[in-house]
Amino acid sequence: MKNLSKILVALTLAGSISSCVVVRPGEVGVKRRLGQLSERVYEQGAYPIFPFTTVMLKTPTRTVNMEVNLNLPSKEGLNINSDISILYRIQKEKVPELIETLGNRYETIISSVFRSAAADVCAQYMAKDMHSGKRSEIETTIAAKMNEHLTERGIAIEAVLMKSIQLPPGLYNSIESRMAAEQEVMRMQFLLEAEKLEAQRKVIEAEGDRDAQLILSQGLTPSIIQLRSIEAFLKLAESPNSKVIITEGEAPFLIEGEK
Repeated sequence: MKNLSKILVALTLAGSISSCVVVRPGEVGVKRRLGQLSERVYEQGAYPIFPFTTVMLKTPTRTVNMEVNLNLPSKEGLNINSDISILYRIQKEKVPELIETLGNRYETIISSVFRSAAADVCAQYMAKDMHSGKRSEIETTIAAKMNEHLTERGIAIEAVLMKSIQLPPGLYNSIESRMAAEQEVMRMQFLLEAEKLEAQRKVIEAEGDRDAQLILSQGLTPSIIQLRSIEAFLKLAESPNSKVIITEGEAPFLIEGEK
């Protein structure tokens, strides 16, 4: 009986000094017992640990948004200030290795790799390219270059987003002027094309009239002209009004007085 009481006391004491750790959705945990990392990755759930010897190191595996502000070098040697979002996630199967090699301060490594990759990529583009349709190309290239260094460590870069680009004032005004000039050139080209099309339309219309007149003149033989004249005089003769018709002597004529 005394032994049973001792066991119950021991279990109660062990339960009182143990604790429970909850791993939430979107993160995983790795136990570190007496300085040694476990190779097992704990997904969401509740797990008991002995707080005096064991710690649960939790790492997010959902997509994380990391904000960075950086001066980017351009091909012509200008510094372009930009606010940038780096979307990354940790591969859960590599969390033990990541913690062992980089610890929980892996964002410092991501930031360092980003600065190096961004400097290498942006130096190949003109400043105006970062403010134009090539921005997406620059973002994709930076992300690919970062993955070359980080994927093997368990960090996957999903996207690099250049949210704002602040060009030097003089360059910004120059780009605006150039864009305005390009739009004016496009407008003039449109007007020239419209004028050319209108000129072509008039030429085609004139050629059609000419061809019609030519066809008509070729079909008017003396017999047809005489027949048309007789038809015209017959219509005039049907009219009840007085009329005097004078011809050159070859076509029929009709003279009527008042009735």
